[in-house]
Amino acid sequence: MSVDVDTLKTQILELQSQLAFQEDAVQSLDRALAQQQDEILVMRRQLELLRQDQLQQTAGNGASPNGNPANEPPPHY
Repeated sequence: MSVDVDTLKTQILELQSQLAFQEDAVQSLDRALAQQQDEILVMRRQLELLRQDQLQQTAGNGASPNGNPANEPPPHY
């Protein structure tokens, strides 16, 4: 079972090339994931602020936040 040294060198070079490509891809995916996580945190905060604003507006109108709008009189009454 003698294996040609040039074949082994070629295989090693190919493996090194594949490894370098995979490391680059993993780093790129890691950066994208971190950016998405930051965006999700910002959107959660914005959603919470919108929810609080909606609750304040609903409370200011005298309507219950969990009330059914169909049970409320129309605005022209």
